[in-house]
Amino acid sequence: MDVVLINPEDRTAVKNKLGFVLPPLNLMYLGAALERASFTVQIIDDDLRRMGAEGVARIVEGINPLIVGITATTATIRTSLEYIRAIKNRLPDVLTVIGGPHPTFLPVDTLQECRDLDVVVMGEGEATIIDLAETYEKGGPGSLDDVAGITYREGDRIRTNRARPLIEDLDEIPFPARHLVPFRDYETSSQDAGGMITSRGCVYPCRYCSSSLIMGKKFRFRSPENVVDEVEELVDVYGLHDIAFLDDTFMLHRRRAREIAEEIQRRNIDVSFVTSSRVDMVQESLLRDLRAAGMRTIYYGVESGCQRVLDMMKKGITVKQAEDAVRAARKAGVEVITSFILGYPGEKPSEMDRTIDFSIKLDPDYSQYSILTPFPGTPLYAELRRQGLIEDDWENYTVIKPVIKYEKLGLSRELIQKKLVKAYLRFYSRPSYLLRHSYMIRVFLETLYRTYIEPKIPFKKN
Repeated sequence: MDVVLINPEDRTAVKNKLGFVLPPLNLMYLGAALERASFTVQIIDDDLRRMGAEGVARIVEGINPLIVGITATTATIRTSLEYIRAIKNRLPDVLTVIGGPHPTFLPVDTLQECRDLDVVVMGEGEATIIDLAETYEKGGPGSLDDVAGITYREGDRIRTNRARPLIEDLDEIPFPARHLVPFRDYETSSQDAGGMITSRGCVYPCRYCSSSLIMGKKFRFRSPENVVDEVEELVDVYGLHDIAFLDDTFMLHRRRAREIAEEIQRRNIDVSFVTSSRVDMVQESLLRDLRAAGMRTIYYGVESGCQRVLDMMKKGITVKQAEDAVRAARKAGVEVITSFILGYPGEKPSEMDRTIDFSIKLDPDYSQYSILTPFPGTPLYAELRRQGLIEDDWENYTVIKPVIKYEKLGLSRELIQKKLVKAYLRFYSRPSYLLRHSYMIRVFLETLYRTYIEPKIPFKKN
């Protein structure tokens, strides 16, 4: 085996809306790229298997690969480095590589924290991992100085190479190697398992978001034909008829979105799908076209019901646009999910209450709430770090735990936590809502547990 890719166990309280474990789409993309370059690849999803660092290290030792790669978010970075240490202890000569949003923005810090880590891949990884694997296979650890897009250890020094250009033609990237994971073992809905990405990059300057910094401020997109080819693969090969388009801004290119709908209909594919959109991109006619092709649900990042807070976020939308977007979806016969952020620096408690009231006024089918979490790489993180207003206890970066020192802003972390619980309670406990969505009683109780009770239970490793 040439390369082993690892998805670490996620010990945080939040995974997704129902706590399901999802297939690691990012690693399946890397696996597909490596396979096309004639490398043999194995993916170990320990978030599914739960073997722990030592258990995975024993398996990797038996495989004895050339390279071990692992992914990390901010919440999982410490866990990911545990895996690296355990593997390096058994295989001192293996090249250890890490990627993902957290190490992308803190590559030097990540290498300094773990002496057993050799390389950080920054940003988009498909081209970089191939270049890294080919270079290392030919020349060993002393040959990495010309691999773009990495920060790496060279003896006692840490070096950062030139940035790698973004992949211009996304149609050239192979479909995720879903055959490398035990696809049927995931206890999730087919929609979640059938997640796919049709575009990369974001042109908007939201101060709490790092998407544009990871994937670029230029909107890059796959052709409608290429997108629907993958839809067909999910339907024909994996038997999935519920799919989620996971793009940040699926509807930024409206004509392309309409062409995707038309291509699905032209091929007569029996599929139901979920998309997301900014509220200022919505057109009722486009929603109707997408609905005719199978779109069942749309996700709106509304974030606040207070215009002053939206302006502080640099969200670039209005409260009225949010109202109009929900109304348009209703008219098109599409379910609506809205998301909101509580605790933005400078936000008043009364404004958080206005956001909760606004979410109820919109009356979507589902609503998600989170606590403002300024991840490394975001403009807001840099500002709060300079002001000494943020903690670096990465395990708390779960979007349901306050990581800002609100006491210095005249508030308290306890208050922000209570506002989050209040939001879920008020939205999902309405009798009128539960009468229409009786199956959501389980979700409501699960959310309360994960939001308020589970975070207070000390983590115990089995």
